[in-house]
Amino acid sequence: MANNYQRGDKDTRPWGSWEVIDCGETFCVKHIVVTPGGKLSLQLHHHRAEHWIIVKGTALVTLGDEILTKHSDEHVFIPVETKHRIANESTENIEFIEVQVGDELDENDIVRIEDIYNRV
Repeated sequence: MANNYQRGDKDTRPWGSWEVIDCGETFCVKHIVVTPGGKLSLQLHHHRAEHWIIVKGTALVTLGDEILTKHSDEHVFIPVETKHRIANESTENIEFIEVQVGDELDENDIVRIEDIYNRV
């Protein structure tokens, strides 16, 4: 098992930012902000599942072949190997808490299927 995150890790992305607020051997908790017009890549993970809890705003969530609208106080569970993404089509930031659980937690476990920012 490997968790390559540490509390306080953070990064800025074209769609917004993330920061690790807690982590342990088999879990990682991130606070994620998606700016207006921002859209994460359509992606999947081989080694982790994720649970997203929307804490601010309205998110457009792709989960497998479904597109869901999620509001503040709502959540979505993303099983391992499931295509997913979140998009912000509003004029205010979306904020959500992401809880990752798995045997390998690392940014390298992102398999991008589609990305509007042309990242590989």
